[in-house]
Amino acid sequence: MGPVRAPAGTPDALRRRARQWLRTSITRWLAGATYTKKWLVLGTLIGVISGLGAVVFYECLKLATHYLIVDLGGYQPGSPRGEGDLLPWTHFTRPWALPLVAAGGALVGSVLVFSIAPDAEGHGTDAAIAAVHHNPRGIRVRTVVVKIVASAFTIGSGGSGGREGPTGQISAGFGSLLARVFDLSPTDARLSVASGIGSGIGAIFGAPLAGAVLATEILYRDDFEVEALLPSFIASIVGYALWGSVEGFGPLFGYQNHYHLHDALQLVWFAVLGVLAGLVGLAYAKGFYGIAGAFARTGLPRWVRPVIGGALVGLMGLAMPEVLGTGYGFIQEIFGHRLLEIPLWIVVLTPLARIVATGFSIGSGGSGGIFGPGMVIGGFTGAALWRLFEPLAHGLGPSATPFIIVGMMSCFGSISRAPLAVMLMVAEMTGSLSLVVPAMLAVGLATLVVRRGDDTIYRSQLRTRADAPAHRLVSGMPLLESLDLTRAARPPRCVVGDRLDVGAARRLLAERGVREAPVVDDDGRYVGRTDLAALEAADEGSPVATSGAVDTTHPPVLRNRHLGVVLESLTAWDVSWLAVVDDDRRVVGTVSVSDLVAAYRFALRDVLNRASRVGLDAGTADIVVDGDSPLCGRSLREAGLPHGTLVTAIERSRQVLIPTGDTTIEAGDRLSALGAPSDLTELEAIARA
Repeated sequence: MGPVRAPAGTPDALRRRARQWLRTSITRWLAGATYTKKWLVLGTLIGVISGLGAVVFYECLKLATHYLIVDLGGYQPGSPRGEGDLLPWTHFTRPWALPLVAAGGALVGSVLVFSIAPDAEGHGTDAAIAAVHHNPRGIRVRTVVVKIVASAFTIGSGGSGGREGPTGQISAGFGSLLARVFDLSPTDARLSVASGIGSGIGAIFGAPLAGAVLATEILYRDDFEVEALLPSFIASIVGYALWGSVEGFGPLFGYQNHYHLHDALQLVWFAVLGVLAGLVGLAYAKGFYGIAGAFARTGLPRWVRPVIGGALVGLMGLAMPEVLGTGYGFIQEIFGHRLLEIPLWIVVLTPLARIVATGFSIGSGGSGGIFGPGMVIGGFTGAALWRLFEPLAHGLGPSATPFIIVGMMSCFGSISRAPLAVMLMVAEMTGSLSLVVPAMLAVGLATLVVRRGDDTIYRSQLRTRADAPAHRLVSGMPLLESLDLTRAARPPRCVVGDRLDVGAARRLLAERGVREAPVVDDDGRYVGRTDLAALEAADEGSPVATSGAVDTTHPPVLRNRHLGVVLESLTAWDVSWLAVVDDDRRVVGTVSVSDLVAAYRFALRDVLNRASRVGLDAGTADIVVDGDSPLCGRSLREAGLPHGTLVTAIERSRQVLIPTGDTTIEAGDRLSALGAPSDLTELEAIARA
């Protein structure tokens, strides 16, 4: 009995073939497109989802806040200037209801998370960073949807959390979906998820430049993912354009650009603020994860912990409303003269209280971001410094606004290990580029304080690119990116048709002496992979396609890829072999770890043998071939190169080729040559003739 399949020519079958044709066509185009064309398309798609996702989550959060904490809890938390400029209330109409509402919102969020998508727990940004490094295809659509709803309930009921985590995860999840649907290479999949993180956060904060930089900086503690910059620029611009078209283009906190540095003594106070902000940032990270660890040690069910945390935050909010919600309205309140109307003890204790409240709300397992609370913590740290010392010291200036802004930059910029991105983000959120000089000083000192303890608020960050699995392996085998997959691919020893019944498929694998094999449809197109263990666990008479024995999570690799992509794919998907397909996804071979290693060893031995024939006085040179050179259009064998030279590599259109005698030289090629100095000089003259 074959699998249930729509007869050829029926509407369902035609729609299925149309979808397959569209997917194959786009996959083929992306595989052959130039870097710029590819990322103009992918970056635009990611940016559209970033902007729309930010709008959807923001509107959900507004509704949840209105119905939960305002209508039911009897309290208005206020909003920043870019979102209505509402002042926080100074009273509660129903104080008894606030802890109940906060606990109830946390309950709804935790039930959704732990019953549907447990990976949506926590602040989200860490999960997205981990996905970039280890499994960029693994963010589920279900997780994104649950994250939106659960975070809206958690924060909208008064929980201390930010909105950057959910929005970053929305667009990162879409980047992951693109990687699955279009079989993007591991490198492109990582860049899609990274640019999704940056563009989502940049859109919700109205800070597209900072979002683009954040995508490159947030992945590592001491490094940048420079390849993500262009994709992130495109995605951030598109995302911000959509966000601004719906919600407005002004800075979140209005234009706070009245500061001008006029006294070098002020820099001393900004230096003091930088050191203090670094220490507060360390307290934020240690306090947040300390509270999270304490909740984990209670032994309570995971869905109960956020409820207790929500109730505790509600009780804290009765004494200090500054711990409730995102807190952006309270930041707006302390800009200008209203800061002097707030009791000094509130200003001084708010950073500590906000650390504790964020640990209760998010560290307990609730859903929301930790970036937003970091802004409140840093802003009130700067305000506290100004309030404490302004009456006693000269040089602080007449307004606390510069210290509030620089406090936001230096506190979270240091502990997030993304100082440049956070500095730009706060500048865009406040329209205050005039604070660049004191901000550089304070952020730099705060970062030095944090680096001494080697702490970070994002535990999934790696130290440098050298610690990333993909970068580490490929950098250790530099020839891989110059070797075509055809050097390593082998004809498949066994291919299983998806109409075949389980018993026949199992016998076929046994006859061919293999434990695993690719599965194809009637047209020979790749469907997935199966193995003996899965087939033995499936029903004997059922077709392979519907038996549950087909693994569709590991994509094939296109035959026109280089071996660097193959190695990345093998390590990223944690498999020992991959199916090789043509542009129409028809299986044409397989490639395994042993095939890759054998091809690499052969290429390395060939390069060493050729290099050994050059004299001991040899040097190296990189020579660009001009369009008028007689070398253009000739193979290396026919080019008449100086006798003592050896061309070891050719760089062409961002790709490195390992040349053979039949390799044709083209205008613009960069030849890496080895030989005697006089021979290299002669070759350079020919190349530029």
